[in-house]
Amino acid sequence: MQAHAALILVDVQPDFMPGGALACHEGDAIVPGIDKLLNRQLFRHTVATQDWHPRGHISFARMHAGSQPFQQIPLYGHPQTLWPDHCVQGTPGAALHPDVDWTSMDLILRKGSRPDVDSYSGFQENHGPDGTRPSTGLAGWLRERGVDEVYVAGLARDVCVLWTLQDAAAAGFRAHLLWDLSRPVTPDTDAATRTTLEAAGIGIVESASQLH
Repeated sequence: MQAHAALILVDVQPDFMPGGALACHEGDAIVPGIDKLLNRQLFRHTVATQDWHPRGHISFARMHAGSQPFQQIPLYGHPQTLWPDHCVQGTPGAALHPDVDWTSMDLILRKGSRPDVDSYSGFQENHGPDGTRPSTGLAGWLRERGVDEVYVAGLARDVCVLWTLQDAAAAGFRAHLLWDLSRPVTPDTDAATRTTLEAAGIGIVESASQLH
């Protein structure tokens, strides 16, 4: 068992899978592997993040007249991608995927619930109107449990997974991406994602089966 490492599963929700409101490329392909990894009980601490938006969230394209999904606009001095409505609180698409056994989770962290601030990372929300990125409290929660290393999987590799990894590394955790248990919004971003991770000193584990 990885005594001082935690597994963080990011946004494994139907809305990010084929047929969902904001489908990632082959997003459903990671579900069996994630369930299998949890069943192996390799980590003393396991965390799931869950995108959990109110209706009319500021990141939804329809809330900005004349805008289209995937367009970028300035918001609070930073670029904000506009998305289709997704992971609306209480909808089936926002649920954690039913084909994963989530009973072993130590923490389910809901994010993106503030109507005026988007939230990609499990560690910090995006920039808000005061210019700061509020903490979710995850870093402190992990440190209190003696965690100094994190392994991250989930969706989307080029957005919420990437931001979670970057924030983990910035907070002083040794961070690794389980590449085969993540998928991007579009595979066109994979080369850039690898470059960004390597530049930040974040490890890439090509197969979760290599974990012991």
